[in-house]
Amino acid sequence: MASSNPYQAYRTNAVTTASPGELTLMLYNGCLKFINLAKNAIETKNIEAKNTNIQKAQNIVSELMVTLNMDMEISKNMMTLYDYANRRLIEANIRGDITILEEVEELITEFRDTWKQAIQMNRQLQHAAGNGGA
Repeated sequence: MASSNPYQAYRTNAVTTASPGELTLMLYNGCLKFINLAKNAIETKNIEAKNTNIQKAQNIVSELMVTLNMDMEISKNMMTLYDYANRRLIEANIRGDITILEEVEELITEFRDTWKQAIQMNRQLQHAAGNGGA
């Protein structure tokens, strides 16, 4: 069935063809988008939009938490950081506090940037391996 909205069709295709690493990157970017929308909603005193967007950011953090491989030590550390980010999002929603959102935004941005570097390094290693290590 063809989509009447080409942008929606593109987004659906991007998600269905993305690697697990790229999906995680999309989650980070989505979380940052919703945090920014929530900050704008606080500034414009749109309580409903603030609540909706913070909850969307929380849902993404929750998804990141359930996808962790808890057999790995780093995942235990990430779980603690995700849990912290989630609690801070709840607090930001209750207080309508942009400063808290900026704190979480900074944390998620660091995760996203590190993840992006890891994907790039992995691609370089795969490319080198595919060329006989040359």
